[in-house]
Amino acid sequence: MRYRTRVTAPAAALIGTAAALAAAPSAHATPARTGTSAAKTSGTPGPETLGDPVYPALGNDGYRVAAYHLDFSYDATKRLVDATATLKIRTTQALSRFSLDSLGLDIRSVRVGGRTATFEQVAEKLRITPARTLPNKSWVTVCVEYSADPRRIPQPNTGWVDTLDGFAVCCQPNLAHTVFPCNDHPSDKADFTFRVTVPGGLRGVASGLLERTESLSGGRTAYTYRSREPMATELVQITVGDYVIKERQGPHGLPLRDVVPVSRAEALEPALALTPNLVEWLEARLGAYPFETYGLLPCNSDAQNAFDFTGLESQTLTIYKPNYLLQAEPKIGSHMMHELVHSYFGNSVSPAGWADLWINEGHADFYGLLYRYERGWADSLGMTTMEARMKNTYAQGDQWRRDWGPVAAPNAVNLFESQRYLGGVLVLYALRNLVGEDAFTALERAFLARYRNSSASTADYIAVASEISGQDLTGFLRDWLYGTKTPRMPGHPDWTVTPVNPALAAPHSRKGSRSHDNSATL
Repeated sequence: MRYRTRVTAPAAALIGTAAALAAAPSAHATPARTGTSAAKTSGTPGPETLGDPVYPALGNDGYRVAAYHLDFSYDATKRLVDATATLKIRTTQALSRFSLDSLGLDIRSVRVGGRTATFEQVAEKLRITPARTLPNKSWVTVCVEYSADPRRIPQPNTGWVDTLDGFAVCCQPNLAHTVFPCNDHPSDKADFTFRVTVPGGLRGVASGLLERTESLSGGRTAYTYRSREPMATELVQITVGDYVIKERQGPHGLPLRDVVPVSRAEALEPALALTPNLVEWLEARLGAYPFETYGLLPCNSDAQNAFDFTGLESQTLTIYKPNYLLQAEPKIGSHMMHELVHSYFGNSVSPAGWADLWINEGHADFYGLLYRYERGWADSLGMTTMEARMKNTYAQGDQWRRDWGPVAAPNAVNLFESQRYLGGVLVLYALRNLVGEDAFTALERAFLARYRNSSASTADYIAVASEISGQDLTGFLRDWLYGTKTPRMPGHPDWTVTPVNPALAAPHSRKGSRSHDNSATL
């Protein structure tokens, strides 16, 4: 479906794009062979899927994205965004046509290698036909001009979050392409720069570090941010609002910055001040924080349906419902740790496919719960030790496998159910019991180091665990991750699994929900 909206003022000129994309020659500069006819007829259309088992319509093949430059200009009067997305891609086959994921965006023009290209919007794909076939292994820039209305589609079916004075974005798992045209799959990570132009009285912020601030005509200001490390599309954060930037220092001089609504800055300070100690605790277990900065974005909206989760781990900037952070530390500290862990598992090492989500969420809950129990805070069930919580979870193992499938075999409906969270914790707990705490810590760090700034699959995790522990864990972990029956728990032969009750209907939080509210750290 082609969505249309009013067009705002023309997008501001791209700042920094020429430098960022200078290495990319025009596609027509190196044709596969001479002659217009040959250039137009060689090559084939790129596949419009990457074959993800959970979201098979996501992603596109035939190329990989090296870099995105997103230029957003916000019109506060019309509450519309005028945007240009410039992509640097490298083809993996000769392409007569290729596609980007795109939905709900009013596309005005597309240029490929500097030349006007024809395009059409089909379902959630922007199909692009360049003026000339793109040769295999060629670099090319793709520039898409479009506009968007953050209010057009309600949550949870869009990556836009409409706020009191602007917007934020929440793209996980499959909604980045409702914010910008992209190859919307975590296996295709890329470098990102952002230029956000806002009217007077508002501030634009994005993932990464601020590189440039420009004063423009009409009282407007443009903020340019750059992410030092590659990023999956689902982890992008761009926000506009009446914000103040609160800076503080983390361990080893790590710059921390929070993006806080001006009217809430004082009230939110107790929660924001917790971050340095959280980082220090986690670094002692997983190693140095993997990015250039970290901070929180208490999004300026109290609407109950603003987004369907409490917190979400966009890269370098975790977005939260602000009222949640107004609670005392024992109520929020464990979940703040959960989101911080995602900087390692999920952001630095992204899932190779969405069936690997348990690696993200299982680890986030594992360390979040360890932090909670170490601090002496009872969980939502009144338990105060990991052993007690795992015994409780273990008893439900077969029921969960029947209701939500094995831990590493989700579908789009049950992707964010408890099996990916506490079910993942149970797997990690069993693994640690089997190999011992020292070997477990070593394999965790080895996995993070080997796949830093990349994507990794469940098979990759199993391979690293086997290598570092010095024992073949393939059968053990595959039984825990893919079996329909809960295996015996190492070190706890007395633990029992409650028989499945066929009469119990599978409890779903919300059909198709991407909510993190199934996290045991809440």
